[in-house]
Amino acid sequence: MEAPTLFGAHTVAPDTTSLSAYCPLPGVGLLPVNAFVIHAAEPILVDTGLMALREPFLAALHSAIDPAAIRWIWISHMDADHIGNIEEVMALAPQAKVVTTFLGLGKMMLRGLDIWRVHLLEPGEVIDAGDRRLVPLKPVCYDAPETMGFFDTRTRVLFAADAFGTPLQAPQQVAAAIPEAELFDGMATWASLDMPALGMCDRAAMSRLLAAVDRLDPSAIVSAHLPVARDMTGRLLRVFDRVLDSGRIAAPDYETLAGLAGPCALAA
Repeated sequence: MEAPTLFGAHTVAPDTTSLSAYCPLPGVGLLPVNAFVIHAAEPILVDTGLMALREPFLAALHSAIDPAAIRWIWISHMDADHIGNIEEVMALAPQAKVVTTFLGLGKMMLRGLDIWRVHLLEPGEVIDAGDRRLVPLKPVCYDAPETMGFFDTRTRVLFAADAFGTPLQAPQQVAAAIPEAELFDGMATWASLDMPALGMCDRAAMSRLLAAVDRLDPSAIVSAHLPVARDMTGRLLRVFDRVLDSGRIAAPDYETLAGLAGPCALAA
């Protein structure tokens, strides 16, 4: 695969359709880039895909739902692969509110995006989508501070934003089909590229976060950068835990920071 490719719309969990694409990363592999439609009483679109795939993305969206029926556009964070088609989607879904955090709102303003249809997600707020609630949850890791995932109380699907991202050697429809070694290697590679600060995270605090996800017992974990993980929460968390202990995540050391910051900054 030499260019980003959209694989269309397919069901990944109850009431949940993935608009799945892959983006080649030279020398690394194929990175899944997923958006999702939740077929709720008040339908939700989670993220808006890559600008480079605008026409096929919008065609896949039309195949999954009449965009005019969408009531909520949940933007997990403001990276380009998550908001690539936000203006086009907003035009097709005139009654939809864009859900984001205060920092997300600020980034929308800096990008010159329409903020008048934003639903600002307040701390502790839950989104009522008619037949279910979307409970906002910070993912166990993320690359942008405004990031917000959520838990669907009706289907028990956990939307994890960029967490558990894994470049692959070939497209897969489900994470369970990925060989263990490839899942480990891909997750370690993605963490090093996208979230290198994980290399110096508080392991006790992270262990508590992973245990909390395990207790939540989601029916599926869906990530922007991993095929759907159904009935494999324990395996996914164990692989992620191994990645954290592997030494593969290259966080900046003191000498590197000192060289960047100048001789006095870190001694102050």
